[in-house]
Amino acid sequence: MEILSLAHGGFGINTNIFETNIINLAAVVGIVVTFVGNNLSALLDERKKTILSNLEEANQRALDAQEKLNKAKEQLEAAKKKAQEIREEGITRATSEMNTVVSQHEIRLAKLDEFKNETVQFYQQKAFKEAYLYVVSRIMNRVRERLSRGLDSSYHVVVNNFYVSRFTEFSPKREGL
Repeated sequence: MEILSLAHGGFGINTNIFETNIINLAAVVGIVVTFVGNNLSALLDERKKTILSNLEEANQRALDAQEKLNKAKEQLEAAKKKAQEIREEGITRATSEMNTVVSQHEIRLAKLDEFKNETVQFYQQKAFKEAYLYVVSRIMNRVRERLSRGLDSSYHVVVNNFYVSRFTEFSPKREGL
């Protein structure tokens, strides 16, 4: 029950439930709007600020992530370029090293060939000298045999002197003898 003012200027009890409910509802809504409205507004404003702050923070994180992605891409490109440079430098060094090794090998082969030629020439000269000495000793033995068989001692001396003078005048034109 509710006490309301009557049309005649006094207070009384209103027995109409529908009107009483509407009046009670209006009073409750008025009180709720007055007291809770400000708090609800403040709560909604705070929630709005939090959402905006979260959006700004997420936007900043996205910008930071994009910046980090761009830096990572730059570093990847720099690493690719550096890897290509290292690869090219490795090929250049390998080629240079290979050329050096081939050059040294050719020099060693040339020295070995020269040594081989010198060795062959030495043994050829040695063989020629031995052959020369053998031939000369054979000739000398034959001359002695011929002279000792049928010559008298005076003729023998003349022939020996002739051959000795011929051998002393003989000089081989070959080198190293």
